[in-house]
Amino acid sequence: MKKIAIFASGSGTNAQNIIEYFQGNRHVIVDSLWSNNENAYALIRAEKLGVESFTFTRDELYHSVDVLEELAERKIDMIVLAGFLWLVPKSLTEEFTVINIHPALLPKYGGKGMYGNFVHEAVVKNKDKVSGITIHYVNERYDEGHIIFQARCDLDQGDKADDVAAKVHQLEYEHYPRVIEEVLFADEE
Repeated sequence: MKKIAIFASGSGTNAQNIIEYFQGNRHVIVDSLWSNNENAYALIRAEKLGVESFTFTRDELYHSVDVLEELAERKIDMIVLAGFLWLVPKSLTEEFTVINIHPALLPKYGGKGMYGNFVHEAVVKNKDKVSGITIHYVNERYDEGHIIFQARCDLDQGDKADDVAAKVHQLEYEHYPRVIEEVLFADEE
């Protein structure tokens, strides 16, 4: 049995999609959801779906081993970022496989501060004809880890940031859980 811990900072739509995807799976379980935001709606989504959740402070993540030790004790195989806005400390990326989804085709529109609507607004401002998602491994820098998977969506001339977001969300929901599963079992092929 492979165990996933999801890290989320906000509303948790991707987290919910991942939890629902793996419900009833005999080989993968979403063990827990972790948040740096005690008011994140992701925590409520996890509770409604029967997934244990934890919150942590900046100090607990960066200046103690509390989070690392709890994840290790729970025998987590992978940390999945789903709208988690802090840089993951090296102590976690060295101990666990950590993957993230970015709402753009990296390397475009990546880096600190480029998340959610900030990305979609930049795509619209630059009049891009395509956008998409990038699923990548996490390293010590924002959005610079090795790319695992990308999917594209066409944009229309009149698309606003909300329109781009809707198209990108569809790609996220369609591909992220499947790619997580593929990465979890890649070593066994």
